[in-house]
Amino acid sequence: MQPHPLRLRLAALLGLAAIILGSLGAHGKVHDALVASGSLDNWKTALSYHLPHTVLLVLLALVGSAGGRGATWAWRCVFAGVLLFSGSLYIHALTHIHGLVYVTPFGGVTMMAGWACLLFSRWQRPAF
Repeated sequence: MQPHPLRLRLAALLGLAAIILGSLGAHGKVHDALVASGSLDNWKTALSYHLPHTVLLVLLALVGSAGGRGATWAWRCVFAGVLLFSGSLYIHALTHIHGLVYVTPFGGVTMMAGWACLLFSRWQRPAF
């Protein structure tokens, strides 16, 4: 069972982004702008889904090969879901582009699909 290097790097990049975006939303000019526009709750919602799903992505990158195609699709769906769901909320919080509110539910459904793929993955026991 070998980790998938590209998936692991992409998950690490998402994790780094979560920490950076979390700190921006908690301090300084971005925080002040979010509070002034009433968008801090959107930012916090994006972050509350972003970081835990990034942890799942890291785990799947490390052991996903034992889960076969189901685990591979779980990783893909969760990755896309984080980009669509959290990404659209972050951008909407900063720009107030109304059309982004239509993207967010697709991200949520995509994350749900990832969890469903994980549920139905056929995991193999490691050989010792």
